[in-house]
Amino acid sequence: MNSWAQGMIYLAVLVAFAACDAPPVPLDDIVIEKTFVPEQCGRAVKVGDYVRYHYNGMFPDGKKFDSSYDRGSTYNVYVGKKQLIEGMDRALVGMCVNERRLVKIPPQLAYGKEGYGDVIPPDSILHFDVLLLDVWNPEDGVQINTYHTPGNCSRKVEVSDYVRYHYNGTLLDGTLFDSSHTRLRTYDTYVGIGWLIAGMDQGLLGMCVGERRIITMPPSLGYGSNGDGSDIPGQASLVFDVVLLDLHNPKDGISIDNQVVPDNCLRKSVAGDFIRYHYNGSLLDGTFFDSSYSRNRTYDTYVGKGYVIGGMDEGLIGVCIGERRRITIPPHLGYGEEGTGVGFFIPGSAVLVFDIHIIDFHNPSDKVEISTTYKPEACETLTKKGDFVKYHYNASLMDGNFIDSTYNYGKTYNIVLGANQVVPGMEEGLMEMCVGERRHLVIPPHLGYGERGVDGEVPGSAVLIFDIELIEMEVGLPDGYMFIWNDEVSANLFTEMDADKDLQVLASEFTDYILRQVNEGKGRLAPGFDAYRIIENMFSNQDRNGDGKITEEEFKLKADETSHDEL
Repeated sequence: MNSWAQGMIYLAVLVAFAACDAPPVPLDDIVIEKTFVPEQCGRAVKVGDYVRYHYNGMFPDGKKFDSSYDRGSTYNVYVGKKQLIEGMDRALVGMCVNERRLVKIPPQLAYGKEGYGDVIPPDSILHFDVLLLDVWNPEDGVQINTYHTPGNCSRKVEVSDYVRYHYNGTLLDGTLFDSSHTRLRTYDTYVGIGWLIAGMDQGLLGMCVGERRIITMPPSLGYGSNGDGSDIPGQASLVFDVVLLDLHNPKDGISIDNQVVPDNCLRKSVAGDFIRYHYNGSLLDGTFFDSSYSRNRTYDTYVGKGYVIGGMDEGLIGVCIGERRRITIPPHLGYGEEGTGVGFFIPGSAVLVFDIHIIDFHNPSDKVEISTTYKPEACETLTKKGDFVKYHYNASLMDGNFIDSTYNYGKTYNIVLGANQVVPGMEEGLMEMCVGERRHLVIPPHLGYGERGVDGEVPGSAVLIFDIELIEMEVGLPDGYMFIWNDEVSANLFTEMDADKDLQVLASEFTDYILRQVNEGKGRLAPGFDAYRIIENMFSNQDRNGDGKITEEEFKLKADETSHDEL
C-alpha cells in the first residue's frame, strides 16, 4: 500500500472519531416524527383535553432517562395547562388515540440550562417515544354511535325499565376489559335508577330491542379517577359495544296483537274452557325456544285456572277458534327472575313472545250442538232408541281439518241407536231425526273421543264436527226386547219346535223355528244385530241346565218368568 492510501485511511478514522464526539445539532423547535398513525382517528387532542399516554424518554444518544412502562402506569395529565414541559405540551396536540410519535424537544422547551436534578443535565435535548392511549375533556358527555337499528321498533328504553343486553367493554385504545359474551349470559339491570355507572345509565336510554350502539363515556361518568381497582385504570374513557336483547317495565301487563281474527266468531274463550292451540315461542330479540309445531301436536290446557304461566292464562281469554294472535308476556307474568331450563331454556327476567293459533276449545259443561240444515216436508216418523239407522257423514275438526267421510266409501254408516255403537254425541245427534233430514253437529270431546282421541285420526280432547244425513231407518223393538211376536203366541209352541218329536228341542230346531217365524212375518228380531247371535242367546236362556237341549219342563219354567228376548 502506498503512502497516499495509508494517509487517506488515517484521515477517515479521524473523521469518524470526530463525528462520535460531535455535540448534538441544536434545535430551534420541537421535531415530531409520526411513527404510527391509526387508520381511523375519531378525535385529536386539543388544548384543555386530558390524556393518558405511555412514553420512553431518551437522550439523543439513545440512553433512557425515564419510562412510564417501567412504572407500570400511564402518564395522565391535562394538555396545554403548563402541567408538562412546553415541548411536550405542544407535541401532544393533534395526536389520535393509538398514534405513536417520536418527539425531539430542544432544551429551551424542556428543562433548559438548569436541567432536572441528576437525571437530566443542563441544555439537554430530549427524545420522547409517545403512545397515546386515551383522550377526553371535562366537558365531555356520553357519546352514542348507533350502527344498527332494527326495522321495527315498537318501544324504546325509558327510566325504570329493566333491560337485558350483551356488551364488550374496552378502553379507548381497544383494550378489552370485560365482556358479557365470554360469560355466556346477558347483563340484566334496571336503567336510570343508579344501578349502573352514570354513562351506561344514560347510554341505554332510547334503545330498541335488536339495536346495536357504541357508548363512549369519560371517566367522570365511568369509574372516575380510581378506576375499578382491577382492569380499568383511573381516569380512563370507556367504550361499550352494546346489543339490546330485551326490555320491560315492572308495571307492564301482557300485550296482545291480533293478527288473524275469523269473520265468523260465534264464541270466545272464557275462564274454565279447555283449549287446544299451536304456538311458536321466542324471546324478544327473536331467539326461538319452543314450538308445538315441532312436536306435531297442540298444547292442550284449561285457561284461567293457573295451569299455564300467568301471561298465557290471560292471553288465551277472549279468543276465537281459528284466531291467530301474538302475546307478549313480561317476566313477572312468565318465568320470572329464574327463568327455566325444564324442556327448553329461558333466561331469567326474559320477556316472552308467543305466536299462537287457536285450533279449538270447549267447556266441560258443553252439550252437543245440533242444528238442522235441511228437513223434508214429510217428517213424521222420528228416530228413537233401538231403531236401526243408516246415514252418511262428513267429519272434521273445528279448524276445518278433514277426518273422514262415508261418501268416500260409497256406503252408509249403519248403527242401532242406544247400543253404544258410536260416540255418545253422535248417538244424541241422530235422535228424533227423520229420513232425508240433514244436521250439523258440534260434539265436545267428553261426548266424543275424549282425552285420548283416535290414534292417527282424531287428536285427544278434540271438538268434532259432523255433517250428517239420515238415509234410511228401520223401527226397532221396544226397549229391552231382541225378539217379539207379531201374532198371538201358539199354545203348542214347544211341540211345534220339537220337529222330531223326541220331547226335546235342539239348538238347530230352535234356530230353524225362529227364523221361519220371522220369514213368515209372525215374529221379529231386533234390527241391526246378528240374527244368529240373538237366537243363540235366546236358546241359551231357555236351556236352563246348559246341556244343549231344551226340555218341556225347562221351557215351562222359563215361560213363567218375565223376560224380553226369550219366548
